[in-house]
Amino acid sequence: MSGHGPAIPMTARKSGPLKGTANVPGDKSISHRSLILGAMAVGETNITGLLEGEDVLGTADAMRAFGADVERLGDGEWRVNGVGVGGFAEPEDVIDCGNAGTGVRLIMGAMATSPITATFTGDASLRSRPMGRVTDPIALFGAQSYGRDGGRIPMTIVGAREPVNVTYTTPMASAQVKSAVLLAGLNVPGKTVVIEKEATRDHTERMLAGFGAEITVEDTDEGHKITLTGQPELKPQTITVPRDPSSAAFPVCAALIVPGSDVLVPNIGLNPTRAGLFYTLQDMGADLTFENERLEGGEPVADLRAKYSPNMKGIVVPPERAASMIDEYPILSVVASFATGKTEMPGVHELRVKESDRIDAMAKGLRAAGVTVDEGEDWWGVEGLGPDGVPGGCTVATVLDHRIAMSFACLGFASQKPVNLDDGGPIATSFPVFEPLMSGLGAQIVRSNG
Repeated sequence: MSGHGPAIPMTARKSGPLKGTANVPGDKSISHRSLILGAMAVGETNITGLLEGEDVLGTADAMRAFGADVERLGDGEWRVNGVGVGGFAEPEDVIDCGNAGTGVRLIMGAMATSPITATFTGDASLRSRPMGRVTDPIALFGAQSYGRDGGRIPMTIVGAREPVNVTYTTPMASAQVKSAVLLAGLNVPGKTVVIEKEATRDHTERMLAGFGAEITVEDTDEGHKITLTGQPELKPQTITVPRDPSSAAFPVCAALIVPGSDVLVPNIGLNPTRAGLFYTLQDMGADLTFENERLEGGEPVADLRAKYSPNMKGIVVPPERAASMIDEYPILSVVASFATGKTEMPGVHELRVKESDRIDAMAKGLRAAGVTVDEGEDWWGVEGLGPDGVPGGCTVATVLDHRIAMSFACLGFASQKPVNLDDGGPIATSFPVFEPLMSGLGAQIVRSNG
């Protein structure tokens, strides 16, 4: 069973050339933050291009539960009337964040310095994920957390009544942790400081500045240092959400491995803290180009054109690039299967604690498809079989993980024999139009009877 109802088995088959334009959904990270900061501003924030997947809709429901007026006006068009920093009301019921690790951790941070209590839960996947990485730093502000063994949800957060400002050095590269601390710092007098040993995606910093917060970013001997001055009056904004580079990864990578393909993916966010996959693919020899590069709402965007690339070579992915592409390693491993030579991916321990243990899930599925995979605690390597070299002909466990499901669907579009997914249901959490979008390009994916 999926965490989203009955399992939805799917089958992906070898496809003809993928052709056309892939209009992928809005960026999930920016969508979450738009709703949360809109709810913490005073006045009306208007959002276009919001991702309407289950994860983000859960964040919209949560902001309503905390007292904001959140209204859907049309396809991707939303209006948020915020309650101001420190204005959250106490929810009347449990907050269900579904599969959204980003949503639950950011919301915990946002409410941690208000004198209210909230209880959070989620689906089976989210209930298995560690929350200590957020509850530890918000405890420094004075918040208290009561959850299941191992720091897992369901969990009740009792917000700090008299929060104190904090200087926090993140123990791992995690934009979620950094963002949770910064959002907590909004309702604290004085300055909140976050120090990262390596920079992570900076959507929160960019958006806080856009909403009028006083925030500075500098590189110091200690690391990447972000300083936020608390208790600002956030000003409502008009936000255009760029399209999600993590979602764009799937039609882009499918085009690279399916013979004869030529796919354009417009309006993709190319924030340098998110675009590591695309530079890695170019390093492998992919025919991937950036067209019409521009800035929208302070975020760099471009149109991506991906063409079939039979001459890709395995590489060692620079470990310092991991933070900028951590969600894209599963689909990168699929591309690596169709390259020549070995692709090595070091410094990726964070993959072990995502929606699933993504190294384990991808390694098992790739092996079932006939690909040789080596792995360690924080690294893995894939032996490429060259274009048209992956046998396929297997059923893979998607382990309630949307990115695992979509990655193996893309494998099936180019493997010699079909690839069956035991459950494609979780895809709806981040990419609800994945099936019709890929089918429209010419991919062969159908719901099956298992």
